[in-house]
Amino acid sequence: MAIKISEVTRRDIVDSISLEEINLYGRLEEIDFLSRIWDLDSLQSFDSRFKTATGDILQHTVNNEDWEPGWIFSDSRFNLLRGDDETFLRFLCETIHPVIRPDVTECEKLCQLYNKFLNNDGYQIAEKTRLSGKPVFIGRFVGTAMLPGITSAKATLSGTDVGYVSQQITRMETAVNNDPELAIGTAKELVETCCKSILNECNVSFSKNDDLPKLVKLTVKQLELTPEDIPDKVQASDSIKRLLSNLATITQGIAELRNHYGTGHGKLNASKGLQPRHAKLAVGAASTLAVFLSETHNVRKLSES
Repeated sequence: MAIKISEVTRRDIVDSISLEEINLYGRLEEIDFLSRIWDLDSLQSFDSRFKTATGDILQHTVNNEDWEPGWIFSDSRFNLLRGDDETFLRFLCETIHPVIRPDVTECEKLCQLYNKFLNNDGYQIAEKTRLSGKPVFIGRFVGTAMLPGITSAKATLSGTDVGYVSQQITRMETAVNNDPELAIGTAKELVETCCKSILNECNVSFSKNDDLPKLVKLTVKQLELTPEDIPDKVQASDSIKRLLSNLATITQGIAELRNHYGTGHGKLNASKGLQPRHAKLAVGAASTLAVFLSETHNVRKLSES
């Protein structure tokens, strides 16, 4: 019985669930939800009037409704705070299963909340497959090493179209190892979202058909980050200009990689050779670029205020 997810992490998740007033059981009754994970008729009853857990759970959650919303976490029969990792992760994954919670956006936000704490112990919840077009998740051990680009993106881009950017970061984070194609496609979308957000704030018009290189070019121009915007008298101006020129190269590389391997254009047979290291390269480059553009935009806003 593996126990690597600490009680601290588990309690942090429970506290966040309580604070956000999240209904863990979604559109199911508690008894139906729990029956997906445990054989309730094989568990003892804490109420002498009933023979099994099924009876007392029905009595106190349906008939009387006198148990607190988070009773499951303090119930020793389920032992979620101190039991094995597999059961704890399965419980969390069930709360975002499409049968329980049909809203994909809601599931991804909840997944991100879980991963915020699980990552501290080297675990994450990631998409495993799809059911009727909706993600089905699985918990897994990935180690404690995080991609620096994603870490920076979480900190810097939190104010940029919060809901959608959070989804994109979560997708990249969870897909890097098990679905490189999805990670690459989402990396491109992250930069697009960042650019569109900046351009909208600056009242710069763009076409919905503009591709990634075009969007980055418009954004770089608006932020005065083109090599021509750097005066020759600035110290190390040549080096700065070379770095800025490489923004276009990075952008083109991400776009081309996505077109060949990422989501949105179908998966080619060649994508079978795509490895997590390739996805990490694309995700790292996209995250770094998005953070750089956002930080530059924020600095300019402060200087103009």
